[in-house]
Order: sequence, then structure tokens, then C-alpha cells
Amino acid sequence: QVQLVESGGGLVQPGGSLRLSCGASGSIFSINAMGWYRQASGKQRELVATITSGGNTNYADSVKGRFTISRDNAKNTVYLQMNSLKAEDTAVYYCNAGVVQARGFPTRDYWGQGTQVTVSS
Repeated sequence: QVQLVESGGGLVQPGGSLRLSCGASGSIFSINAMGWYRQASGKQRELVATITSGGNTNYADSVKGRFTISRDNAKNTVYLQMNSLKAEDTAVYYCNAGVVQARGFPTRDYWGQGTQVTVSS
């Protein structure tokens, strides 16, 4: 099995910064894309940012210029640096990874348990 464990959430004032981390462990041969999604109360889960194993990134328009996604392939870890945070960034943030558990196996999606980010004064 594969586990994704997130950390770094919390309460921050508007304009502040937070850094989320998500480490993958378990039966892992390789990881393709990794990403962050978020779900605000009463809303659907939405994409925040993704990054391929080669480092290509994609961002939601709402976070471009404020958030930066990065990864450490040696550590099977993905990060999300969030700057200039706004109240509308308040949500539970989920880590996602496309994991190949053995050579020749298909890619399977795994999700973390979520970490709460609250932006409030």
C-alpha cells in the first residue's frame, strides 16, 4: 500500500504565508504527477497545482503568482509554498500522487488525509 501524509496547515492572517508538505511512502516504484487540491466548506474539490516528475507545473488561475509547487523526487515529497494568502484560500488541502507500485503496473491515484488551511484575521 501507499500512504500520503500532509503537514504544514494552520491559521494564518491575510497576506501571510504557509508551506505545505506531502510525503509518500510504502510500495512505490515511481511517481508520475503529484499535486495539491483543495475543498472549501460547501464547495467541490478543485485543483490548486500539479507538477510532473520532470518538473512541469500547472496552476489554477486563482493562485498563479502566489503559490509555488515543487517536489523532491528522491524523497517522494511534494511541497506547496503559499504566499499572499487570502480569506478565499481557506479550505482543506489534499495531496495527490499518481503512483506506480512495480515495473509494468499501471498508475494509481492516491490521496492524503487533508490539512486545514484557515486564512483569517
